[in-house]
Amino acid sequence: MAKQTKKIDKEKKIAKKKSKVLVPSGMIYIQSTFNNTLVTVTDETGNVIAWSTSGVMGFKGAKKSTPYASQLTVANVMEKAKARGFNRARVFVSGVGSGRDSAVRALAAAQIQIESIKDITPEAHNGCRQKKARRI
Repeated sequence: MAKQTKKIDKEKKIAKKKSKVLVPSGMIYIQSTFNNTLVTVTDETGNVIAWSTSGVMGFKGAKKSTPYASQLTVANVMEKAKARGFNRARVFVSGVGSGRDSAVRALAAAQIQIESIKDITPEAHNGCRQKKARRI
């Protein structure tokens, strides 16, 4: 009985590294909740370029919802986006958290040309029945 040997392919498949496409303009979504601030930068078609949250920046607990945390979060995202050549944006702000105003100010400080700022916070218009009032 002869021992069968397997052929070993010595060809190594070299994967090409994805080249980062330059994106000069796009959209910035800021979602500010009571507990966190999420910032997402997309191109014109909606493909995500960069994102960050207050939790990613190292803030824990109640500190995640502070204006300072949202300011650092925006600075972090803009650093990532500027590496792709990002310099002009439309801003969409959602939520009622305390970090929404400081996030927009941080965008201006990041020297991004802001075309428009739109509030896309959803508003209830008496669709569903509300929960009963909590009695303490």
